[in-house]
Amino acid sequence: MKPARILVTGGAGFIGSHTVDALLRENREVVVLDNLFSGRLNNLDLAHPNLEFVEGDVLEYPLLVDLLTGCDAVLHLAAIASVPLSIEKPIYSFQVNTQGFLHVLQAVYEAKRPIRLVYASSAAVYGEAAVLPCLDTKPLDGVVLSPYALQKRHIEQYADLYQRLHGTKSLGLRYFNVYGERQDPASPYSGVISRFLSLYQQDKALTIFGDGQQSRDFIHVQDVARANCLALQSDYAGQLNIATGQSETLLDLIQSIEAAGGRRANLTFAPASAGDIQSSYAATQLALQQIDFCYTIALGQGMRRMVS
Repeated sequence: MKPARILVTGGAGFIGSHTVDALLRENREVVVLDNLFSGRLNNLDLAHPNLEFVEGDVLEYPLLVDLLTGCDAVLHLAAIASVPLSIEKPIYSFQVNTQGFLHVLQAVYEAKRPIRLVYASSAAVYGEAAVLPCLDTKPLDGVVLSPYALQKRHIEQYADLYQRLHGTKSLGLRYFNVYGERQDPASPYSGVISRFLSLYQQDKALTIFGDGQQSRDFIHVQDVARANCLALQSDYAGQLNIATGQSETLLDLIQSIEAAGGRRANLTFAPASAGDIQSSYAATQLALQQIDFCYTIALGQGMRRMVS
């Protein structure tokens, strides 16, 4: 069943704002809670009659409880979604990512009524997986490589625990490498595609950390927004990969940028970054089975959209 009124934490951010747009197109009422640490007001249609914006933080527990009144679903996206920042500021990222999620989970439990909870997890929970593709049908066994990855593992464990203890069901979406419009290339913690594309358009050098053979599963943000909407309508509980199931190296990515832009890129190479995994791509069959999700935007098409 489609929820009528949805609280979206982090709704002014990159993934959040695209999801808010999609929900509004479905005639849902949306309440956005965002502290604007990385979110932007100009990502939202603030004049839309079905949109309410509240500037605040998931660490403000009474505010969360109040905003849940009248909502029948929560999409929890508020996070410090950065491996480097989690290494630089582990206490702050723990507070936002782990404690903030626990606030949302406890508020849903204490509401004592059915509230659909969908939350953002991450491919980082797999760590350096011994076997590829990364399987959302088996327990996690890879070694985590960053505080961010550990925090995302912890929130999945809290979600599973609350279901066992209290019957509070939730669905965690393990996003792989999300890219697309509204991803801020000026941020040092932004995704590799937005940074590379911005540098390419300025005719500046693209720095590859490592040999360029590290691979990722890149998924367009509009596909992710659609997956979020499907997850909110589902009653499935657990965790799902949200990905394409395709493995692309960084050198493949640069070729896609060059094809979209019509000229060669300037490249430099540097030592690999701490906390980075070498290879990652997802098994996607469970998401297809449980929420009828499959990606629609291939990397080349997504790059052409961003260039245009």
